[in-house]
Amino acid sequence: MTDNDRAFCTATASLLRASGTIAAWGLALSGISMTVLALTGRSLSLTSCMGFGAVVIVGVLERYLALRIRLDIGLFDALAQGTLPSLASLDGALHRLGVLEVSQAPATPRALDARVVGARHLMRRHGIAVVCQSALFLLALLTQDLQ
Repeated sequence: MTDNDRAFCTATASLLRASGTIAAWGLALSGISMTVLALTGRSLSLTSCMGFGAVVIVGVLERYLALRIRLDIGLFDALAQGTLPSLASLDGALHRLGVLEVSQAPATPRALDARVVGARHLMRRHGIAVVCQSALFLLALLTQDLQ
């Protein structure tokens, strides 16, 4: 890898790390919703109860996406620091872990630019999941007293 590639990996890891605030917000929404359901679920309106439940369900997807982002942060950091010397060695390690299926492993490794685009798409999907959680949470709060 060239110095420009390492710098690109560092910048990508930093960008992904910045989404940690969004992940914390999504986790907080899930936790608050679970607490509300556990403590006051029987006294809530059906719409509000379903809203808080939907926040928790979307929160499962949000946690998975946050986990994938954390994995990508580590991988881009390792590429930037030279711990992973090449994209081919990264693909080999992911294949051995079972994260990359044999049918997905191409003969030549995927380009760094394509990996960064994929990471940005993952970050965007995570943001969309948290926006959905926020909207559902707001809906649940607004319909809390409608019985």
